[in-house]
Parts: sequence; C-alpha cells; structure tokens
Amino acid sequence: MSAAGCVFCEIVAGRTPAAIVLRDPAAVGFLDMRPVFKGHVLVVPPAHVETLPDLPAAALGPFFAAVQRVVRGVEAALEADGTFVAMNNKVSQSVPHLHVHVVPRRRKDGLRGFFWPRVPYAGDAERDELAARIRDAIPDA
Repeated sequence: MSAAGCVFCEIVAGRTPAAIVLRDPAAVGFLDMRPVFKGHVLVVPPAHVETLPDLPAAALGPFFAAVQRVVRGVEAALEADGTFVAMNNKVSQSVPHLHVHVVPRRRKDGLRGFFWPRVPYAGDAERDELAARIRDAIPDA
C-alpha cells in the first residue's frame, strides 16, 4: 500500500532513485539525501504508515529487527563508534511516512542536541560507494 505523492513510497516502489542499503519484507533502508553525517540511513516500512502508532503491532518486531540490522551495518561499514537512532512523529517529520534515522556517530563529531549539521556527499559516486559498503555490512536476518 502506498500513498499518492509520498516520496518514500516512490522510493520503495523503485520509481524514485535512492541509494538502497536494505530491502526486505519488513523495511527498506536508503541513504538520506541530506545526511547529518555521511552514511545517514532512513529505514521505512514498505507499506505507507505515517507514524509509529499507525504501524500494526505485528509489524513492530520485524521492522525494528531491520533497524537493528542497519545499525550494525552502518557501524561496521563506516567503523563508527556508535549510532544515533531517532524518529519523529508528526512534529519535525519532514515526510509523513514513518522513518527511523540511523546516523553514524564518532566521539567528538560535533553533534549536539538537536542542532543537526548537514554534511553533503561529494557526489553520486561517493554516496553510492558508501551505500554499497553499508549494504554489504548489514547482517542477514
């Protein structure tokens, strides 16, 4: 199920290009077009739901298991010290489709509170190379 005009539904359907790092029945993960830090992944349920309360209870476990796999992949692929995992519901939700941010973190990386800098990719080649590294580092379910 998708929603007309939803950019994340378009990415899930393959009609809008994105650097996909994970595609399974429970979730699709792709690099954020405006990353906080390079390797910032958005994980979305394939069916259109706007917020966490809208996600069916039966989908919670599989969805967050996929988020957990992406966390492991981001940390391994980027040799990150950890990750910042976050979700907005309605307020500050730039796309009204449930999505979890998985942001690679390094000690003293400058991220403070919710003042998020944006670090763009040098170009499509750098973005695609990081997506491939993350995709290859995500463990199987």
